[in-house]
Amino acid sequence: MIKFDVITVFPEIFKGFVSESLLARGQKKKIIKVNLHNLRKWTTDKHKTVDDKPYGGGPGMVLKIEPIFKAVKNIKLKVKSKKTKTILFSPRGKEFMQEMAKKWAKLDQLIFICGRYEGVDERVADHIADEVISVGGYVLNGGEVAAMAVIEAVSRMIPGFIAKKESAQKVDHAQYTRPEIFRARLAKGGSTGKINKLIVPKVLLSGDHKKIEEWRRKNS
Repeated sequence: MIKFDVITVFPEIFKGFVSESLLARGQKKKIIKVNLHNLRKWTTDKHKTVDDKPYGGGPGMVLKIEPIFKAVKNIKLKVKSKKTKTILFSPRGKEFMQEMAKKWAKLDQLIFICGRYEGVDERVADHIADEVISVGGYVLNGGEVAAMAVIEAVSRMIPGFIAKKESAQKVDHAQYTRPEIFRARLAKGGSTGKINKLIVPKVLLSGDHKKIEEWRRKNS
């Protein structure tokens, strides 16, 4: 079983995500475990402050290193294994790829640090995180959505998480289902549009598995 330990200031964001569909089933079968940790738990002041103004000036607030350090240290102690990795999510990080998901699925623990506000004290990236990861060339409000994406991608690579092994490993390709012919009035640019027949490619209805496989590779 792999444990996903998520450090965030908004753990409630994950509640629906981890309690539905395959993730809920995976936890019930003890294939994965998602632990949500509120960063404020590791603060020492009465206001549970996790951020502060950036040195050198500038807009917004920056997540402090101290509570993050304490959180990671405490969480690691609960899993007695060297097969663990701590990930910080940042737009400046290395792009997350499928090969990483396959590799990380063999670990015992993944700790995710979800940034917020104007960012995270750079010392977290330099001295606490094993890797700094981005899920794409865009900026999100925080690392929570990125963590969800990685949890799903990694979980799919774990044996037993998905019933059909080929579904987890397959390269995505164009898919169609019934009806074979769908008639619809298509409108673009505000025009009324005309009725079109949207037809499933004939090769998929041919029964010729070799040609179907060739078509799928071409359209993946």
